[in-house]
Amino acid sequence: MRSRQSAPSIEPPIEAKVAFLRRPEAYPERPSRVEPIETHMSWVFLTDRYAYKLKKPVRTAHFDFRDLSARRFNCLEEVRLNRPLAPKVYLGIVPLTIGEAGDLRLGQDGLVVEWLIKMRRLPAERTLEHAIRSHAVAAADIRKVAQVLCAFYGRSVPLSIHPTQYRVSFARRIREAESNLRKAAYALPASMIADAAQAGSAFLERHGPLLEARARERRIVEAHGDLRPEHIYLGQDPLIVDRLEFSFSLRALDPVDELAYLALECDRLGAPQIGPILFETYRAMTDDEPAPILIAFYKLFRAMVRAVLAAAHLDDPGVRNPEKWRGRAIDYLRAGLRAAERLR
Repeated sequence: MRSRQSAPSIEPPIEAKVAFLRRPEAYPERPSRVEPIETHMSWVFLTDRYAYKLKKPVRTAHFDFRDLSARRFNCLEEVRLNRPLAPKVYLGIVPLTIGEAGDLRLGQDGLVVEWLIKMRRLPAERTLEHAIRSHAVAAADIRKVAQVLCAFYGRSVPLSIHPTQYRVSFARRIREAESNLRKAAYALPASMIADAAQAGSAFLERHGPLLEARARERRIVEAHGDLRPEHIYLGQDPLIVDRLEFSFSLRALDPVDELAYLALECDRLGAPQIGPILFETYRAMTDDEPAPILIAFYKLFRAMVRAVLAAAHLDDPGVRNPEKWRGRAIDYLRAGLRAAERLR
């Protein structure tokens, strides 16, 4: 393919790209229909057999995707990082080009104006989230997921993080979360925010050495980074997708922290039985015996982080359903406070 990079000055607006990619005739496989899904960071276009992800040209505290070359690099990173946990799902990247007549074309020669990730489409009814909502979670499936994750963590190179730095990072992020959640525009319950932050700070004051020991024992690895039920596909060979690709530091996690995050999300969806199965399998497959109080702290911390992310949708002037996101933030605070009860 003789495609070449385009100059930013001739790049069509994202609205034109999205309008083109909404059309079934845009795709070489000629699907019967296209289902577009918009997120904060991207557009995903679901065809009969594939999913195509388009990165938005946006900037956040963690990344800057305003430049085409940055989006291309991030697409390549997403494919690279996700293949270990989702083999044969992430197929590669595909150029969106402009032909000599000025027409947009997918995967053909021309001036490249965008890059998309091409993935094999997986059935939504196989996700752990769907199983939870359908009250169809089998313990055997959860054990298989935990086994895949334990093997993945076991292959990861332990990271060197100073024990004090590791503990202090939690104190800083709890303060930042509390400050963000207290924004007047969010109208979140001040007492819930204060109670969650106080519980986290009290844990660090009394049990900070537990966190320092995690770093000293080199338990921190390059993990998934966004391990939620909607990213897990159940089956004989579970697949885990959407690994966080834009920040190494956000992927640098204690596996117990990451599993606690997944347990938190399952709790929130009404499946509290999943967490104990995850940790039972983890303990059986590793030489690690994390204290229950450490797991509870990690759940509280992740709940505060998720509450911040939910509330941040309210900063978007075009937010369609502000009460949904306000309610989501409150749900996370409630989940965090339930975890905090085990810290007393």
